[in-house]
Formats: sequence, C-alpha cells, structure tokens
Amino acid sequence: MQVIRSADECPRPPEGTVVTIGAYDGVHLGHQQVIAEVRQLAEARGLRTAVVTFDRHPAMVVRPDSAPLLLTDLDQKLELLAATGVDYVDVVHFDEERSRESAEDFVHEVLVDCLRARAVVVGEDFHFGHHRGGNVALLEEMGADLGFTVEGLALVGLDGVAAPEAQQVSSTAIRARLLEGDVAGAARMLGRHHEVRGVVDRGDQRGRELGFPTANVTVPGEILLPADGIYAGWFRRADGTILPTALSLGRRPTFYENADASLLECHVLDFEGDLYGETVAVQFVARLRGEQRFEAIDDLVDQMGRDCAKARELLGA
Repeated sequence: MQVIRSADECPRPPEGTVVTIGAYDGVHLGHQQVIAEVRQLAEARGLRTAVVTFDRHPAMVVRPDSAPLLLTDLDQKLELLAATGVDYVDVVHFDEERSRESAEDFVHEVLVDCLRARAVVVGEDFHFGHHRGGNVALLEEMGADLGFTVEGLALVGLDGVAAPEAQQVSSTAIRARLLEGDVAGAARMLGRHHEVRGVVDRGDQRGRELGFPTANVTVPGEILLPADGIYAGWFRRADGTILPTALSLGRRPTFYENADASLLECHVLDFEGDLYGETVAVQFVARLRGEQRFEAIDDLVDQMGRDCAKARELLGA
C-alpha cells in the first residue's frame, strides 16, 4: 500500500482508480464493507483502489469543542487500511485552509488530478467540502463531466445488510458502546477488540505495594477510552509480544477523593520486568465490573485477586 501525504507523491495511475473518501475512524466493519465494494468494482474494471482520508478528524478543525474522541490514531488507521488490501491511501492534511476548500476544488485536486478517479464509492449520506456542500448528487454531476461514476451505499448493520439508523455500524455507535463500557459490543462492530496505544510511565508504585504491580499507560487525550471500570484485556509490548492483563481504568476512589483524570493501569499477568518508557498497545476484551471504593485495603486486595482470576479465565491464560 502506498501512502500519499502530499501532491508531490500523487501516483496518477494511468488505468485510474476506484476511490472511497472519509474519516475512516476505527476502520470498522461498515468501512470494510465499503472497501470490499471498492475492490470488487476495481477488479471488474481493471482499476487500482484508493482510500482518501485525513490526518485528523475534520471536526477537530471545523467544530473543535464538539469533535469526537478517536477510535484510532493515524498510525493504527493506516495499519488497518493496509490490511484491507487497497493500493493507495491519500492522507489529506486537514487544516483551516482545507476546511474552506469547496467540494468542487477537492474533487478536481484530489480525486481527478491526484488519483485519476474512474469510480467513487461512498455512503449515501456522505458530505464533504466547505459547509458540507458536497454530496453524492454533486459527485454524480461532476463525474458525468470528469469521467467517473458514483455509487452511494446504504449504511449496514452487523449482518452486512442495509439497516435503519439505530442498527447501523458506525463510528458514532461504537463510541456510544465504549462510553457505556460495552467493549464486547464495540468489538462486534469493529471486527476486533478496541485498542489504545501509549507510553508506560512511572506511577505512585501503589499497585506494587499491594502485590499487583501495574504498568501505567498514558494515552493521548484525543483517543477514546471506555467507561471507567475493571477489564480483561491484552497487552502488546514494543517487540510484538502479546500478554494477558487485568486492566483498571478509573480515578482510584479508594485512595483519592477527587482525581483529575482517569488512569489506565495494566497488571500484566505472570510478568516480571521493567516496562517503563515502552510504547505499548492495550486491547479491551471484556468488562469485569465497575469501579468502586473500598473501606478497607484488604478488601480491595481480595477483589483484585478475584479480578485477576476472572481475567485469566476469560482470556484462557
């Protein structure tokens, strides 16, 4: 897969491309179905395949106060797109200037001049360009003059069939599941466990004192974490090693009356060693319980032991 980050890198393939466009946050099952349609159409017509996406969610620029937290950072999004087998991913830099670009100019610059689009596949409710002025109808009108066809797809449910809004697989629906702590429900729509990435930082060593040492993972603020609680999950080290873990995400009410933010603490099962400074990935597999305050430390320790045993059982560790 070739990643395009500037006009100088535009491939302009002579056979042309089938293109899809969007934020592609999460690269979930709905996204994957669109890309499957792109690949099928490209194979039938002898074309290459391309995804146009953005280096940040457009809402972060257009409406930063209400922009959604992200399911994937850019690196993970590119990894997931590469796994779909597309030929090109054009990562468009989205800033204030780009937000003011007309839909027509975007079509000429990105779809036609850079990718030589011969077909465009998007969701039927797709909008783009300044003030969301572009849509499927505009693409069809321009495509008739510029030599590309347009296919607007209905959004689908978990069964891959067009579904009413309440049943559709979408980034918004996945965020809602995560904010409820329903990581299993989110995983069904993602097609994988929700994963966050960050650096292991030094904490207050309290877990070690309790007999359950933890790796405290600092996740970038724009990435969505699930609801506070205790989870079973997987912990992937920088060298690719994947380890079972019991996860605590929350504000540690047993020790702190008012914490400023939730902390992600990972007790990696049956592991001894130094993880400080590593960039790691944490996958949320199952929610064990909500966060709670304990009156006695011994009660907390006993519950932590039960949590670890349950995590081990669920993960088959």
